[in-house]
Amino acid sequence: MNSSSQSSTPAQAVNGAMATAPALPQQLHKVVLVMDLVESVRLMAANEAAVVNQWRGFVHHATTVVLPECKGRMVKSLGDGMLVEFDQPTDAVRAALTLHKYFAPLNDTLPASQRLYLRAGLNATNLYADENDVYGHGVNLAARVADLAAPGETIITASVFDGIVVGMDAEVEDRGENYLKHWPEPVRTWAIHSVTAGSSALRAQVPEGTALDFRPSIAVVPFETRSHAAEQFVIGELIADGVIAQLARSPDLRVISRLSTTAFRGRTSSAGEIGRHLEATFVLGGSYVTYGDKVVIMAQLTDNRREEVIWADRLTGDVRDLMEVQSALLDALCSACSRALLHDVVQRTLVLPLPQLDSNALLLGGITLMHRSTPRDLQRSHQLLEAVVDRHKRVATPWAWLAKWHIMQVVQGLSSEPARDFQRAIDTADRALDLEPASSLAMAIKGHALCHLGEDVDASHRLLQEATQSNPNDPMAWLYNSVWSTMWGTPEDSMVEAENALHLSPLDPQKYYFEMMLATSCAAMEQWERAVEICRSSLSKNRYHLPTIRCLIVAQLESGGVAAAKEAFELMRALQPDLTIAKYMAAGGHSPLRKRVASALTQLGLPVH
Repeated sequence: MNSSSQSSTPAQAVNGAMATAPALPQQLHKVVLVMDLVESVRLMAANEAAVVNQWRGFVHHATTVVLPECKGRMVKSLGDGMLVEFDQPTDAVRAALTLHKYFAPLNDTLPASQRLYLRAGLNATNLYADENDVYGHGVNLAARVADLAAPGETIITASVFDGIVVGMDAEVEDRGENYLKHWPEPVRTWAIHSVTAGSSALRAQVPEGTALDFRPSIAVVPFETRSHAAEQFVIGELIADGVIAQLARSPDLRVISRLSTTAFRGRTSSAGEIGRHLEATFVLGGSYVTYGDKVVIMAQLTDNRREEVIWADRLTGDVRDLMEVQSALLDALCSACSRALLHDVVQRTLVLPLPQLDSNALLLGGITLMHRSTPRDLQRSHQLLEAVVDRHKRVATPWAWLAKWHIMQVVQGLSSEPARDFQRAIDTADRALDLEPASSLAMAIKGHALCHLGEDVDASHRLLQEATQSNPNDPMAWLYNSVWSTMWGTPEDSMVEAENALHLSPLDPQKYYFEMMLATSCAAMEQWERAVEICRSSLSKNRYHLPTIRCLIVAQLESGGVAAAKEAFELMRALQPDLTIAKYMAAGGHSPLRKRVASALTQLGLPVH
């Protein structure tokens, strides 16, 4: 018999193995938790049996108590570590923070050298998953960021950070960009901590003496679908967006920002909990179900002071009506709600249709990345905003945010020609105003750019005032009015306007920016200690925002904290090494505030040219 018929070649063996290999598992979007025992080798060498026994007890607690409650699946346990997958970032964060507490009672009885601590990393990613394991580079990234964690700490990536609400799911500390082994680009990370009564979540102080503050406040949360079909979820967003847009035009109501209320999408929070988090007197929400082209909305309005449902109704209409410029269904819902709340009918206004969901994601992504403040994130933000503008050339909102992007370029010291970029912001805002003359966002952003240029201070103030009059519930309009008052007006007005902005959007994704403006107002009123406190709260959410760092430097220097001011000054120099006094003053008008900042930077050694 020929030997070639009795044996196979290496190539044939490989082909045979590939033919019998199982098919590639389905790719899913998951949140990966990598958690391990700190210094496990040393601990086991000292007392192997005790450590193994404690670890087994921990794994049993995780698999029987914590993971079932947090909807997690144990993929594998490795003797001193574990790999767990979740569907939602909120569940993963809750599980990680809970698991860290397991060894606390034991550690209270042990000497320091024998205490057991965990460290963890979280990353949301697309990966391949089967019943035995999970596969993909996103799993490796979770392990890499876990290596950055100190004992008892959890580190998360941007994909997890974007899926949680700071102050509700966790408190955060921005750790900046990190260069990781075998990873092609720097990774932005945050450390997370449990939310407690004494945590640093900042609440605005209620401004006194203005009639505006006596208006009843209402939060409109996304309506929940009774169907589990993915395409149904957008309808709940359309209902909430349409109601917010219409109610916000009533000068008699303080309507909480959509960016804050969306934090409660898919949550089981009670109306009382929502009201407490958002500082809203009333909460409007409910559910809906579709039958073909028809939608049935079950809505209810709750008074959080008495914890009573004061109005409930069932409304029926056409699904397509929700996309109309003047929606009969949303008009009926808003009219019924306002009659119950104010005993009057809210003035009919146009309800602008929400762009397609994908476009909405692009816009929100562009806004979020813009406020991350790093050059790389700003570049990506510009790409996203340009894509939305290109897709919806006749919609004002994307143009307005693109105008804001040009301002952020200057504010972060990334513009080689500040005056040119401020003018681009003005021209882009004008394009938005051509499309929607009553856009409070576009008016506010154009006024903001003119304010920084300092060439026509009165015109910028008139525009900002018109923005708040057009929509008294627009937090950005109030925020930019505060900027103007700080630079060219009175610090007292700036404080009231900043507080109003924070009240209108207390859970805003860009809350660090609101806090920065509030801190600047405090500094203008020489409330140095409170300015330092608020600056630190802002920097814990975004450590790269240069205006916050500059405000912190001035406040620390004026309050006698010279050493701390020098430390903040070094951080600013590391982020903007080519900054000079001349470049700083060229990036905006010569307001008294900017002159004061320039004086502080000169005192700390910033070169003039």
